[in-house]
Amino acid sequence: MPADVPELAREREFLAEARFQLGRMRERVAALDGRYAGDPVSAEVLEAALARRMEQLTDDPEIPLFFGRIDVEENAETFHIGRRHVSDPDGEPMVVDWRAPVSTPFYRATPKEPMGITARRRYGFARGHLTGFEDEPLVRADPAADGADHTTAHSEILESEIERPRTGPMRDIVATIQPEQDVIVRMPLERTLVVQGAPGTGKTAVGLHRAAYLLYAHREQLTRRGVLVVGPNKSFLRYIRDVLPALGEIHATQATIEELVSTHAPVRGTEPADVATLKGDGRMAAVLRRAVWSHVATPQETLVLPRGSFRWRVPAYEAREAIEQIRAREVRYALGGAQLRHALAHRVLVQIEETGDALDDRAWDVLARTKPVRDYAAAVWPAVDPRRLLFRLFTDAGLLAECAEGILSESERLLLAWDRPPRTAGSARWTTADAVLLDELADLLDRTESLAHIVVDEAQDLSAMMLRALGRRAATGSLTVLGDLAQATTPWASSDWSDVLGHLAKPDGHVEQLTAGFRVPASVIDLAARLLPSIAPGLEPPTAVRRARGRLTITTAPLDDVLVGVPGLEGSVGLIVPDAAVPSVRRTLTAVGLTFAVVGEQDDERSAPEAPGPDGHADDSSEFDAHLDLVPASLAKGLEFDHVVLHDPAGIVAAEPSHATGLRRLYVCLTRAVTSLVVRHEDDLPAELGPVASA
Repeated sequence: MPADVPELAREREFLAEARFQLGRMRERVAALDGRYAGDPVSAEVLEAALARRMEQLTDDPEIPLFFGRIDVEENAETFHIGRRHVSDPDGEPMVVDWRAPVSTPFYRATPKEPMGITARRRYGFARGHLTGFEDEPLVRADPAADGADHTTAHSEILESEIERPRTGPMRDIVATIQPEQDVIVRMPLERTLVVQGAPGTGKTAVGLHRAAYLLYAHREQLTRRGVLVVGPNKSFLRYIRDVLPALGEIHATQATIEELVSTHAPVRGTEPADVATLKGDGRMAAVLRRAVWSHVATPQETLVLPRGSFRWRVPAYEAREAIEQIRAREVRYALGGAQLRHALAHRVLVQIEETGDALDDRAWDVLARTKPVRDYAAAVWPAVDPRRLLFRLFTDAGLLAECAEGILSESERLLLAWDRPPRTAGSARWTTADAVLLDELADLLDRTESLAHIVVDEAQDLSAMMLRALGRRAATGSLTVLGDLAQATTPWASSDWSDVLGHLAKPDGHVEQLTAGFRVPASVIDLAARLLPSIAPGLEPPTAVRRARGRLTITTAPLDDVLVGVPGLEGSVGLIVPDAAVPSVRRTLTAVGLTFAVVGEQDDERSAPEAPGPDGHADDSSEFDAHLDLVPASLAKGLEFDHVVLHDPAGIVAAEPSHATGLRRLYVCLTRAVTSLVVRHEDDLPAELGPVASA
């Protein structure tokens, strides 16, 4: 890092002035209010917009306003690159938003392809204080030296930022985005994108930064129609909650798949994995479609509509024709019922007009709402309630056999049937898989509203029916699909991204692969990669690009002895254990006097924190805000910690329904460390890891 003191002083002055100007911009917005609107509704909209703008302009002194600078060759201009735009009183930019087109060379330029810039500068910060800078010239002294090209992979500031210890939830990577990541971030909105990312490649961060970029590039469209981030569980969503707000984006909502579909019925039940797997099978969509449309009857009676002294009639064959025409349009079921009423009314209206009776424009709707028309339509096209219909499917063997004929086998139909059915649909203990089926039924009845863009993480773990639920929420939009086939741990997980795109109804989606690991140390990646031939032989193994290999320790020492060194570790620590071992391990932690939090515990109504030990220590910290997190293996996916202690790998494997799934779970748990990993075991390690030496 250069020791150019005068230049460093000038940069610090520039930072101070930029902060002052950001404060001026915020004060200017604060001076505005709804008085400038023309009416109360406009005033409310304006005040909401001003509140959002105030939040976007919030300055956190701990976070640097800019992290880089580029020198443009054409006009000798310099641009400071930061998390948000800052301008001076004349409107001239002082800090350029990292998403602006002018910022692209900061992330992608190389000496071989300088993209119109002559130099790139990176800044070092400590708690918002500018500590130094590092310049990288982008013009080679010897243009003939084609092999002399290099990237920013060995920038000391870049590496220190990537490896900087962290506490709390996930932070943004806007200062360390790599060229291949930036290409994904800035891809067009229109096309659905799949990012197959090995551990440590930053796929989650890339997906979130892509959402931030799209909100910047398509502000009006995305804020009007909505952006959704879908994660595997609530703990994961809490882990990533601060990333978009730190980038000035507050318009995206977050949810789990269960939260999305539980609006149709509260999720209160559980079921065996084979039952949930069958309910998540894509074939269930055809079964449900049959079940819904089986309600449409074939008219046998004539519609008779008394009006004054006349009795107007629609013969049964005309009603049948109307139904056939409506079904040919492939409309939603509820809309079809409304169209049938109007089709019947139209036939009556034609007869009335043929007598010379003049009717106004409202006559069609009036006739469609008459009791005889409504009753007739309801008899042949009855209303359908999703919960009652699914209840009937699971309790009426005859109906299920009729709807599943040629789709499900007899043994599969028996698997779906409830052994001890509840008395009513309202008293049923619906599972997550049931709620997904209810969501499908609701869409068959009425079209689901489409969002502009959805980012879905850990998508490899979603069932076909879950993917369909997300796909219809992006029917007129697009998705960023994030995942790793090697980390698939659910019984219904996908093994091919083309299948995922098909279930999302986005078969033309594009697949990008990230294999360069910037987060996970080489020693950890090398160990975990030994599992790939068994769990995902078709995937390219990840490669670590960091120069520091990290610390890897494999030991049979007692857990108490391993935990002795935890208080001295800098940054976050994750203790990953088999789910069933959480109670015993938390007692051990309390006994040795460590303060910790249990990941996911606040979502489990059945668990309560244990009482403090005699030394007064208890696990009363919030997850991700504590120095030490106790992590059930089933919730480790997507999380990162500076240091990981992995307890009982054999137990993690054995806890899964199959050995292959257990190895994938172990692969996830092994790759959560950024700096060091301690694997603590008693029994033999899984043979797939090969021979390893224990300390």
